[in-house]
Amino acid sequence: MLGGWVVRKEINQDFKMMRHLEKIILGLFLVFLFASPGRTAEPSGVVRVITVAAAITPISAEFILDNLAAAEKENAACLVIELDTPGGLDEAMRDIVKAILGSKMPVVVYVYPSGARSASAGAVITLAAHVAAMAPGTNIGAAHPVAIGEKGMDEAMMKKVENDAAAYVRGLAAKRGRNQDWAENAVRKSISTQSEEALKQKVIDLISPSLTDLLTRIDGRKVEVSTGEVVLKTKEARVERVQMGMRHRILTTIVNPNLAYILMIIGMWGIFFELSNPGSIVPGVIGGISLLLAFVAFQTLPINYAGLLLIVLALVLFIAEVKITSYGLLTVGGIISMILGSIMLFESPAEGLHASWKVIIPSVLATAAFFVAALTLALRAQLRKPTTGQEGMIGMEGTASSRLDPKGKVFVNGELWDAESSEPVEDGRPVRVEEVKGMVLRVSKVSR
Repeated sequence: MLGGWVVRKEINQDFKMMRHLEKIILGLFLVFLFASPGRTAEPSGVVRVITVAAAITPISAEFILDNLAAAEKENAACLVIELDTPGGLDEAMRDIVKAILGSKMPVVVYVYPSGARSASAGAVITLAAHVAAMAPGTNIGAAHPVAIGEKGMDEAMMKKVENDAAAYVRGLAAKRGRNQDWAENAVRKSISTQSEEALKQKVIDLISPSLTDLLTRIDGRKVEVSTGEVVLKTKEARVERVQMGMRHRILTTIVNPNLAYILMIIGMWGIFFELSNPGSIVPGVIGGISLLLAFVAFQTLPINYAGLLLIVLALVLFIAEVKITSYGLLTVGGIISMILGSIMLFESPAEGLHASWKVIIPSVLATAAFFVAALTLALRAQLRKPTTGQEGMIGMEGTASSRLDPKGKVFVNGELWDAESSEPVEDGRPVRVEEVKGMVLRVSKVSR
């Protein structure tokens, strides 16, 4: 009995070991099945939607890339970018395009609303999208590269940049099955096309009047992402609209060239007021904050540093006028320096990346008027006749209190003074103060 029991116990132990082994094998099989390369988890049924209605800058690029990463993390059905842009910076555009090409999730670029445009850098981003759509009454194109910087580019270098850009957009169009010739002409000839014509020329995939219609029509569409082919499931998806956070909104606002320029002018005025009237505090604080915000904006804008230095020189000259008596020469030099610097400050011809003349001209004229007025008041104060102290008595009239021949007493400004005159003056005759020597007045007789 003992031996039989031992045998049955060993068989039972072997059976339990086999059951454990089966569970381990089954678990490994399931892990292999659902985590194998080329198979992705089902989309979460969420469509993330963002709006970019500004120039393409590092700020807007960061906003798009952050949302693309968040959408991938939550396994969204797709990311929809509602785009309305005049263009932007090449580096920021390429960062966005690289992120779209490397995305594991479909990205839909939707030029929206009616009247919007996807120009320059925006056109390239649209070509790179897995799905390119436009609202009726929108346009796309004008993607010719422009030279920015301190010295610009010569003709040969500009040709190289153009060829590189043309090859770049042809590659994007080929990858997405879009019109390569149109893409190249958008770079070389700056052509711009309305939405209806863009659809006919296979520049975009569809025209849709609303986001709801767009999501319904792209449902079931097959697109190629970085990990393989996926099918869009957007018809019943929940729309999650994400707005820019406070940080992005503030940075996007101050990156506007017009506002950046105005902040710089306000900063200059504030610093000047503070140095002219030490201890006033408020102008200095406002001026310092404004200048710092302007310089933050300049970091992301195509700035000509020669123009910026000329404006800084203007500020230095204005401040020097407060400390040095130059009879207006420093102020005149500052105004000229500011005008030249304002003209040279922004070198990009692309709309949205340079300050408007409607902002520059009034700002320069207002600044010039302010400093000319300040200089005029200062000169008048220097030339004005003193009204207090001994110097203020020169020119006053009084009455001889005794005969002056040459010395005597006079009554001037309610006070009795020792006086002297170069000619005899009778008692009671009117006199005028010509000079003050210590406590003695030199007077002359007034003829009436």
